[in-house]
Amino acid sequence: MVKTYRPALFMGAAALLGLLTACGDGGDSAAAPQTLPGTAAPATGDGTTAVSSAEPTATGPAPSPATSTTGTSDSARCHTSELEATLGRNDPGAGQENFPVILTNTSSRTCTVHGYPGAAFVDASGRQLGPDPKRSPGTPATVMLAPGQNAWSGITFSNPEISGARTAIPDALLVTPPDERDPLQVAWSAGAVPVSGNESTVFVAVFDEGPGA
Repeated sequence: MVKTYRPALFMGAAALLGLLTACGDGGDSAAAPQTLPGTAAPATGDGTTAVSSAEPTATGPAPSPATSTTGTSDSARCHTSELEATLGRNDPGAGQENFPVILTNTSSRTCTVHGYPGAAFVDASGRQLGPDPKRSPGTPATVMLAPGQNAWSGITFSNPEISGARTAIPDALLVTPPDERDPLQVAWSAGAVPVSGNESTVFVAVFDEGPGA
């Protein structure tokens, strides 16, 4: 049964991310692949801070919005090879940095995403920077993507210049679609991110309908 699902709000809290599969270990390298239903983790735990009102802002022309439903199946799931990941513009507020990560269906079939992405900042050698992210509270809904349509998830962390967290400058952001093992790579040009110390946690949100919904 199809229902309208309004875009999830970015979490205003702590800092950055981890990658590659469900319940990965934090640290300097990505954890061994392991998946859980409805997630692609490396996200761990739940955030407890208030959300901001940031909306996704894509860097290019707004793709077609997707449709959210409450069910999903393995056969309908979007696979990494069928998706393209892009990073939207930062929408900062209240000491937080808020980035939309957008997945676009580049295949010729309709497929779905459901739950949280896996994510990690990495250096030029592919080494993970900072611990795995935590999941911001949210209710996953299955987002149906026709060819060319998209879904987005929010990535939020505290501005390290305000928090005083130790930082690193990533070469790329790796994004793993829900229930997949292979990541997509997005070049990172947004500067330093927090990797340890004060307010260095990164939060990720559930996927929702793409910009323009």
